[in-house]
Amino acid sequence: MNQPGPPGFAFVLFGGTGDLAMRKILPALYAAHRDGMLAPDGRIISVAMTTLDHSGYLGWVDEHVKPRISGTAIDDGVWRSFLERITYVALDAGQPEAFSVLRETLGAAHGRRIFYLATGPALFVPICSALGTAGLTEGARVVLEKPLGYDLESSTAINDAVGRIFNEEQIYRIDHYLGKEAVQNLFALRFGNSLFEPLWRREWVESIQITVAEELGVEGRGNFYDQTGALRDMVQNHLLQLMSIVAMEPPRSMDADAVRDEKLRVLRALKPVLGEQIRQSVVRGQYHAGAINGVSVPAYHAEPGVRPESRTETFVALKVEVENWRWAGVPFFLRTGKRLGARVAEIVVNFRTVPHSALGPMALRPGSNRLTIRLQPTESIRLSALAKQPGLGMTLQGVYLDLAFDQFFQQDRMEAYQRLLLDVIAGRLALFVRRDEQEAAWRWVAPIIDDWATQDTPPRSYSSGTWGPAAASALLARHNTCWLEEEN
Repeated sequence: MNQPGPPGFAFVLFGGTGDLAMRKILPALYAAHRDGMLAPDGRIISVAMTTLDHSGYLGWVDEHVKPRISGTAIDDGVWRSFLERITYVALDAGQPEAFSVLRETLGAAHGRRIFYLATGPALFVPICSALGTAGLTEGARVVLEKPLGYDLESSTAINDAVGRIFNEEQIYRIDHYLGKEAVQNLFALRFGNSLFEPLWRREWVESIQITVAEELGVEGRGNFYDQTGALRDMVQNHLLQLMSIVAMEPPRSMDADAVRDEKLRVLRALKPVLGEQIRQSVVRGQYHAGAINGVSVPAYHAEPGVRPESRTETFVALKVEVENWRWAGVPFFLRTGKRLGARVAEIVVNFRTVPHSALGPMALRPGSNRLTIRLQPTESIRLSALAKQPGLGMTLQGVYLDLAFDQFFQQDRMEAYQRLLLDVIAGRLALFVRRDEQEAAWRWVAPIIDDWATQDTPPRSYSSGTWGPAAASALLARHNTCWLEEEN
C-alpha cells in the first residue's frame, strides 16, 4: 500500500523580510524542501511592509538566506524549485483592510493555512484580528514566536485576544529549544530505557545544572533587548521548558496533552522565590567590555539602542527547587547569559557519590558520576564514571561513555526549526507550549521581575568572555558543587 505524502499547505510568513525569517524560518523550509519533506503543491507567502516586487523579494531571499543554509552544498536546481514556491505580498499588518490582498493571494490554495507571526508581540493581536475579519482563520494554524508578552498580565492579554479568534488547538507557541535533537533524545533516554529511571530521583541525584550560554552580545537588537533582559528572554521560556522535561514524570504516551500535562505539573511545583530569597538564590549580571576569542567587544551600555544608565540584566543564574516527592531537596541551577566564555547549551545531572569508599577519596569527589547532555554547539550525551588506572595499586580515574550523534548516526541532523515547522504542517502539538504552561512560568518569575523593579542595586558586572559574575560561582559553592567548566 502506498503511504500518503506530506500534507498540502499555504505557509504565510509575517515578518518575511526580517532577521528571524532570513536566519531560521526560510532556511528550515528550504531544508525540508531539499529533503523531499514538503508537499509538491505547498506554497510560501511572505508578508512584510517592505516595498518590493516579486523578483525583488526573491533577490532579497537569495542574498540573505543562501549564506545561512547549513549542510550539503546548495544545488542550483533545488534552490530554483524552492523559490518557485514563494510569493511576496507587501502589506501593512496594522491595516485590517489590506488583508483583502492576502485573501486574494491565497485564493483557493489547497491544504492547511498556516500563519507564522515572526514579528514583535505588539503585532500578534492586530494580525490575528485582521485574519479573523478577512475570514481566513477557519481550520488554520497560527504560530506565535517568543516573547509572548512582557509579563503575566501582558501575556494573558495576548492569549485572551488570540484565543477569541483561534482555538487552543490551532495555536502553536514555539520554543525552538524543544525541537533540538538532543532534547528529543532526552525523552528517549528517560522513557525508552530502564537504566536511568530508577536513578532519576532525589535519592540518587545530588544536583542538576542547565546552562544556555552565548558568546554574542545583543547583535543590533539593543532596543528590543533593553526592554526584555535575560530573565524574560531566556529563563521564562527556554530554561524552564528544559527543566520541566528533565524533571517531569513519565507521560502515559507521547500525545501532545499527555506530555504537556506532565511539564505543567513540574512548573506548578516550583518553589516560589520571594523576598530575601531572591538575593540568596538569584544572581543577575551585566557584561562590560572585554574580549571574545581575542576580539575586543564593547560593554552592554555601549551597544546601539541600549540606554546608558540601563540596569537590564544580560546574565541570570538561579537556584530552583521542585516541591514534589521525586525532587524535594535537589537544587536545580539554571544559568544563561550573553558575552560568556563559550557558546554552549547543556544539561548536567550530578549523581550522588557512594555512601562509603574503600577505594580512597576519589570515589567521594562530587561529580564522579555524571550525565552531560550537550544541546549546542554539537549534540551529544556523555556518561562519566570512575575506573581503575592500569598498573599497580587501586588508583581511580574518571572515564566516560560518549554518544556523539554526528559520529554514530550517518544521516544529517535535522535542525530545530525544520522539525518544528514540519510538526506545524502535520498538526503535531507536543513540542509546542500550551497556554497554561506559559502562564505558570510567567507566574513563577513574576516575583523576581517585581523585586528587581523596586531595587536600587544594579546588576553585578562581569567581563565579556568570562562566565559571569563571581556570585554565580558562590551560589553553587554554598551547595558544595561548582559549574562544570570550573572543575578543571
